[in-house]
Amino acid sequence: MNEFGKIGIDRQIIKKEGVELIEINKGSIFCSCLKLSFAHAMVEMSKGSLKYLFVESSGLADPSNIGDVLSGVEVAVGNVYEYKGAICLVDALHFLDQIEDLETVERQLKHCHLVVINKIDLVNEKTLSQIKNKIIDINSKVEIKECSFGELRYDFLSHDLMKNQWTEDEETTNTPESKPKSLNLTFNGQVTKEELTEFLNSVSESSYRIKGFFKLEDGWNQVDVVNRKIDYKLLTLGESESKLVFISKIGPNIIKPIIDNWKTITGQEMKLR
Repeated sequence: MNEFGKIGIDRQIIKKEGVELIEINKGSIFCSCLKLSFAHAMVEMSKGSLKYLFVESSGLADPSNIGDVLSGVEVAVGNVYEYKGAICLVDALHFLDQIEDLETVERQLKHCHLVVINKIDLVNEKTLSQIKNKIIDINSKVEIKECSFGELRYDFLSHDLMKNQWTEDEETTNTPESKPKSLNLTFNGQVTKEELTEFLNSVSESSYRIKGFFKLEDGWNQVDVVNRKIDYKLLTLGESESKLVFISKIGPNIIKPIIDNWKTITGQEMKLR
């Protein structure tokens, strides 16, 4: 599992399902800064008795150099993996905005072998048609599936997705220089959901992504923010402190609004790193 920020958020949810997991943080696994760690993790996983190895990369990842990574693993441990293809998960609600703002979105689609359009319940037929047309413009051969709430049949595991391979490996656009700024907010205490929502709304426009765990009046909540959409989900956690990860659209310039808006809205102390 590839977390772009320094704090692992998704790991705690996945591990509760009993999945054997290696987590790689602080950037994209396809970037030169983490590519070696990614290959090493695959080498370590090859020592187990796994049937499938799923790699969940950062939403800002450009996987166009996956062949280079797999070649390195093969040199280390032999031909132990059969690459079954890349799956690109599309957020139907935000895709048309993201494709204009993020080069990595187009790169993911160009180099994938299956596209899953999720959250189709949040868009109308006209928007869904626009999304499909845009995907086909980028990758005319890829298979497209649709779903809501991530509810998808896994019959693709028995399909030959690689028949849709239509582009050669390229050098990734993920580099240390192009890596967006990530920040971590930690907080000991409790705020109301109304206060946290007001704060998140004040900085979400400047963030690609905000996610974490927060203690609110109804208990521990998983917090997910994409663009202006904020979702809360109650969880049973034994956390010692609340934490949020911010992936900034505006680099270090997001630091001041996070600090100022938090203080104005909550009046409490927090730590931002």
